[in-house]
Amino acid sequence: MGLETLITFIVYLIGMLVIGVIMYRMTNDLSDYVLGGRKLSPGVAALSAGASDMSGWLLLGLPGAIYASGLAEAWMAIGLSIGAYLNWQFVAKRLRVYTEVANNSITVPDFLENRFKDHSHVLRVISALVILLFFTFYTSSGMVAGAKLFEASFGLPYQPALWIGTLIVVSYTLLGGFLAVAWTDFLQGSLMFVALIAVPIIAINKIGGWDATVQAVGDISPDHLNMIEGVGIIAIISSIAWGLGYFGQPHIIVRFMALRSPKDVPKAKFIGTTWMILGLYGAIFTGLAGLAFINTQDVASLSEFGISVITENGVQMLDDPEKIFIAFSQLLFHPVIAGILLAAILSAIMSTIDSQLLVSSSAVAEDFYKAIFRREATDKELVWVGRLATLVIALIAAIIAINPESSVLDLVSYAWAGFGAAFGPTILLALFWRGITRNGALAGIVVGAVTVIIWGDFLSGGIFDLYEIAPGFLLNLIVAVVISLAGKPSDGVETEYDQAVVELKK
Repeated sequence: MGLETLITFIVYLIGMLVIGVIMYRMTNDLSDYVLGGRKLSPGVAALSAGASDMSGWLLLGLPGAIYASGLAEAWMAIGLSIGAYLNWQFVAKRLRVYTEVANNSITVPDFLENRFKDHSHVLRVISALVILLFFTFYTSSGMVAGAKLFEASFGLPYQPALWIGTLIVVSYTLLGGFLAVAWTDFLQGSLMFVALIAVPIIAINKIGGWDATVQAVGDISPDHLNMIEGVGIIAIISSIAWGLGYFGQPHIIVRFMALRSPKDVPKAKFIGTTWMILGLYGAIFTGLAGLAFINTQDVASLSEFGISVITENGVQMLDDPEKIFIAFSQLLFHPVIAGILLAAILSAIMSTIDSQLLVSSSAVAEDFYKAIFRREATDKELVWVGRLATLVIALIAAIIAINPESSVLDLVSYAWAGFGAAFGPTILLALFWRGITRNGALAGIVVGAVTVIIWGDFLSGGIFDLYEIAPGFLLNLIVAVVISLAGKPSDGVETEYDQAVVELKK
């Protein structure tokens, strides 16, 4: 990496830490630390949700998958686009209203306990355990992506790169809490958007235009241009099923809870959906252009940045497809711009890790420490418990990520399925059905989470190749409905549901 690139990169990192310090001074209580006092504008909420959602997957995982396998991997983008839109359309406003009606709930487990009047705290604890389990893997995926970035950009060995990336993101999350996370995510989301539009346009232009790019890809591998060839129905359903995950992702739906007003939802929905669709297109075109570029242009200089090119069946390929965006940043741009693009990758990574660490630490502080051990704990005490939890969770996630062969996409898919299957049906039923009971919600969460673990880790072949979120989501829904129909909601639950509906209509 050149000196100009390095300086640009460091300036960006310092800027993120400055935001953390500023927001530290604005964080007075636990509500500020985990929800920002419900003060987010629609633009900040939308880009913050998108940036925390997409992570390094958008700049590393998806372009790498398209680069290696072609448009067959684009079905996932279709499913995600539909799921994100439906989440904004049906969940955002209702959740923003209902969490305030339900005793001003500030975390997902907090909302579920208040929604179902669960005085035993079992629903809260089980929900918090699910969050801690799957977010540890999710956070680990971001740390793998960060290590790959530092490894390719600075020539560092994988493990030192992993610990440096972890230290940076933990620092500002630890300081500023939700406000630091939301505002850094807003800036990072903006940077990611510009990068995903600029990189494929410049790469395609360098190749000779869109027609020349498509021709080159077709000459190298015609299957790369076919969304259906070699893709079975189970693979297509699996990819589209990613969209189901949105309804249960705590780090995304907490942005809905943090909006300053339910009236801001339509504007946030437009901004968030537009950002996501254009970003996904950019990632797909980056992957396709990458295959053409690596095989038609001079890429010998990549070795200077620690990125290896190998030849398979006469086709030049990166040894790690997930580094194609990093390769473009080094090959196509002035060192200063390259530094900004590398910062965009780090933005994508950090914007998700910080959100996941924050939700996990809030689960420890609010849903374990306060609910189970010290109900009289002060807000200041809880904030410091949350900060300590951030450190511990980050350390565990980094240990999981210590294997340099780890795949960003594999780790993300496992955690995404876990949250989608455990919380997705529960959140939807809690918001739209007054008859769901505490026992139904609890059983559904457990069944959804366990299905993902068993299906993903112990079953394979045939129907079991179906992405585990689909059976997990379906079984959660069935179990929650059946058990709820066999019982009745706790006292006051239906009255509060009706109150939330009245507030929504206002």
